[in-house]
Amino acid sequence: MTTTRKLSAKKQRALEILIRLKRLYPEAPCTLDYDTPVQLLVATILSAQCTDERVNLVTPELFRRFPDAAALAGADLTKLEELVRSTGFYRNKAKNIQGACRLIMTEFGGEVPQRMEELLRLPGVARKTANVVSAHAYGVNLGVTVDTHVKRLAYRLGLTQNTEPIKIERDLIKLIPQPDWENWSIRLIYHGRAVCNARKPQCDRCALSDLCPSANLSELPIVPVSNKKAPIRDECPLEYVE
Repeated sequence: MTTTRKLSAKKQRALEILIRLKRLYPEAPCTLDYDTPVQLLVATILSAQCTDERVNLVTPELFRRFPDAAALAGADLTKLEELVRSTGFYRNKAKNIQGACRLIMTEFGGEVPQRMEELLRLPGVARKTANVVSAHAYGVNLGVTVDTHVKRLAYRLGLTQNTEPIKIERDLIKLIPQPDWENWSIRLIYHGRAVCNARKPQCDRCALSDLCPSANLSELPIVPVSNKKAPIRDECPLEYVE
């Protein structure tokens, strides 16, 4: 009974946080620029350990030269590496982009698959990338995208005590309605950038402070670091699959 009550109280608090985030950030579009599901997939792969702003500077020329899966699958790898160099880890990213596009061409008829288990077969794709692509390319919320902002804010807000993305995602999907899963992540990211930043959160002007157990503490709770290292292909650990 106690556990049920605690979960119910936490869920009510999560829903109130969601309501306020919607008021603060009524529009929550994907911040990556793209025209097709393939382009979104590529941009999301490039965004690992890189800012969306940097990715959006790189993709116009990349997509001008290689606009679809067929073109990317047949591209010269060295040329791909040159085009994505400034996003970091460019060799691995270029290899994954080409590998994913080749699989899309040979096994999925040139179209980015929609099912989670199929998306996870693509090189460079773990759940974080798959969640972004399925939600924004196809309007299907398969899960909650967990990046560094979502991880930090979910922990500070007391919505999870876990440090691994898959466990954080499992905690959050119990608290948030499925239609809001992806835009919940985007709104948390906006709030993390604007107010609840990593080093010095601005609790005095935070609209969530009365709901946040970490608000105005002299020493902020430090999000424990998982011992599992994230691979370059994504910010999610290798175990981050269903």
